[in-house]
Amino acid sequence: MSRRITALIFSILLIVTPGFAVAQGDRGPVTGLDLPRYVSLKGSKGNVRRGPSFGHPIDWVFVRRGMPLRVTAEYDVWRRVEDHEGEGGWIHSTQISGVRTALVRDDGLVLRERPTDRGRPLAELGEGVIVRLDECQGDWCIVQINGIEGWAPARTMWATGR
Repeated sequence: MSRRITALIFSILLIVTPGFAVAQGDRGPVTGLDLPRYVSLKGSKGNVRRGPSFGHPIDWVFVRRGMPLRVTAEYDVWRRVEDHEGEGGWIHSTQISGVRTALVRDDGLVLRERPTDRGRPLAELGEGVIVRLDECQGDWCIVQINGIEGWAPARTMWATGR
């Protein structure tokens, strides 16, 4: 069976299977990595298609370098992704990176020197700012932006989960 026909059949199955997603805790059949998982947009433009092939129409274009995305499924060189609003589709794997980023949910996020509300403030970030996510320890994550490294509560950002 040709690759194009296989992709078409897979796309039809996705359409007729309501709520298709790989269950949390599963591993991707292509990479063996956890699903779901977070990645980031590699460039400043990422075409998101209706199905896992170049033959499918582009439904969405992500336009923010470093935008965090959640991978929910894999098929060959394609990854099913969604953004913080649940929008998405299939993107070619060369357009995403394993570099972790997170999106600030609300205005006034204060980065702190230590992982506590009493830590010295280092910077204040607005809603929609993208930060590089280094690691999370409990309820706090250490992030970087413009040469500043500080701690922020995980709940104040999208894409801090595994």
